[in-house]
Amino acid sequence: MHQIIDVLSHAGFSLSDRCNIRPRSFDVAARKGEILLFCKVLFNIDGLNEETARQMKYLAEYIGGAAIVVGTKTRDQMLEDSVVYMRYDILALNVRTLHDYFIENIPPLVSAAPGGLYVSIEGDTLKKARMNHSMSLGALAATVGVSRRTISKYEEEGMDTSIGILLQLEDIFEVELARPINILKSCGNRKSRKKTEAGLETQKKSCILLPEDLILNMISTLGYDVLPTAQAPFKAVSRDKSSVILTGVSEFNTTIIKRASLMSSISSVTKTQSVFIINGCSKIKSVENTVLIEKKELDKISDSQELLNFIEERKENHNKA
Repeated sequence: MHQIIDVLSHAGFSLSDRCNIRPRSFDVAARKGEILLFCKVLFNIDGLNEETARQMKYLAEYIGGAAIVVGTKTRDQMLEDSVVYMRYDILALNVRTLHDYFIENIPPLVSAAPGGLYVSIEGDTLKKARMNHSMSLGALAATVGVSRRTISKYEEEGMDTSIGILLQLEDIFEVELARPINILKSCGNRKSRKKTEAGLETQKKSCILLPEDLILNMISTLGYDVLPTAQAPFKAVSRDKSSVILTGVSEFNTTIIKRASLMSSISSVTKTQSVFIINGCSKIKSVENTVLIEKKELDKISDSQELLNFIEERKENHNKA
């Protein structure tokens, strides 16, 4: 974990406090400009289960970030440098690859998949090089030992190929053909977030309603789209057109002080608001940048803008104090 924090800090990221509350879908949030990362750290990346990956992916896309896993090994072998691995649609890599990407500006080119290591081909570059050499699809296919249809797929679809085939093609045309892998492909991607909405609805419907869920329903009636987060320091993320709120729900106790402090740290990195709805009475009004709101106070709020005004006013009063 310390190595990962060192790499991201050196690369100019601001980082949240480490999430040390279980269960957790991510260990640290990190931001640099418009880049927002939710990082999960695992010694063996096979320890990532499907539910945690789903929670991590939904949360990242909902807020406009990217989810990654940083690990050391898979099964009985070490993760290779400059190679990315996929686990339940979450990209995984080792610390060295992370360092090369963010500090050396060297993106990985190789992805691991069942059967070996593969690279994606820049199809337009390959097609241009082949035509410049006046070589037909059939002639090129015969030279590298693949079918004509395979060459066509390389050119038109950027289909993955083995490292051996790539090196043959690059040697023939003396051009670089490997397509760099963007480990931030989902970061800030609106289309990607829209694709997540159907999954969010399924997740919401599958949740068992508890007293705190009724409070989340109240927030929904104010005009927020509420995403439950079963594996995060907060109960949900609430979002409307103008604001995103990390939302905790609990009765007041000593445990929520630690949780609210962690939420404050994460909200500073993610550029969101942080609110804890207290089901009952609260002895304090704020913990750092996390505002505590009693349920009876929430009852008096009629829409999302009024809630946002309430949060800002309470934060301002806390800062003056």
